[in-house]
Amino acid sequence: MTDTVNLYDAKTHLSELVERAAAGEEIVIAKAGQPKAMLVPFRAKKKPRKGGFWRGKVWISDDFDAPLPEELLAAFEGRKPRKRRS
Repeated sequence: MTDTVNLYDAKTHLSELVERAAAGEEIVIAKAGQPKAMLVPFRAKKKPRKGGFWRGKVWISDDFDAPLPEELLAAFEGRKPRKRRS
């Protein structure tokens, strides 16, 4: 739920608004009816991902990016495959 509060009220009730935001609520702070800021719950940054996690566990075939067979390509594109010439 998002609630809009004017700047004066936000200054007066900041502690209460911070608690509401910490509980998951988003609060828009407006000045003269125009939104100026948003008070949202704090989310700690995730640790950066490290490469190589799957090393030795996954392999990619040498023909991974080779063209698909006509029948499979047609199925992905939602059409009938072209007839092969004899």
